[in-house]
Amino acid sequence: MRDYIKRVLIALIMALCVSLLFLGGKHSEAASMPDTKGMKGETHWIWPSDGVISDTYGTRHGKHKGIDIAGKSNTAILAVDNGIVVKSYFSNTYGNVVFIKHPSNFVTVYAHLNKRTVAEGQTVKQGDVIGRMGRTGQATGTHLHFETHQIEWRYDKKYAMDPEKLLGGTSVGEAVEGGVAGIVNEVLEASSHFHPQNVDETKELKNQYTVKKGDTLYSISKKKNISVTRIKEINHLPTDLIKPKQILIVQ
Repeated sequence: MRDYIKRVLIALIMALCVSLLFLGGKHSEAASMPDTKGMKGETHWIWPSDGVISDTYGTRHGKHKGIDIAGKSNTAILAVDNGIVVKSYFSNTYGNVVFIKHPSNFVTVYAHLNKRTVAEGQTVKQGDVIGRMGRTGQATGTHLHFETHQIEWRYDKKYAMDPEKLLGGTSVGEAVEGGVAGIVNEVLEASSHFHPQNVDETKELKNQYTVKKGDTLYSISKKKNISVTRIKEINHLPTDLIKPKQILIVQ
């Protein structure tokens, strides 16, 4: 009888040890993953550039793992938060690209830059200029392609997540302002930089068109002497659907 009780007690102790090891492993794994709940309020990330949202996360049959901000060539690109530059190089696909690792255990990617102004290993602060907007690599039109990854960037983009969860929600055609922090999921208002301050900015604004009620891509193409195909290409439009107040690049 004593032997039987001993065997039962040993079995219970072993089961308890295995359970504790399992829970400990799960705890360690969970601790290594960033907690995205409430991150918008905690990180206070800023928008990385002035421009117009031309594409959002998850489009192109789920293959688009970032957001696109279309704007003027050489627009300043800003670090969304403090961090360390882990990569700064030229890629055939990303063009001039910068990767920044942040204390919050996120990695941000800034692609298609006309120029990079930071080097690998460099420490940057939130709002520092890390490059200039361009269209290098596989890019159609001048824009910033911006990605957010948990823990690390991988070729298969396994840890990619929607940047708007940290920047604030918006939609195609909305204007955003570099250096301004998003608030929860509220859409940022169009910033004052879209009002021309000098002749050069006025010329640049001629390449933008605000959709009016009753407009179609065909009617806009005739007004601006540009093909519908080209409008869809440079604005990353998957369909012919447009809406009033949407801002299109018509260069």
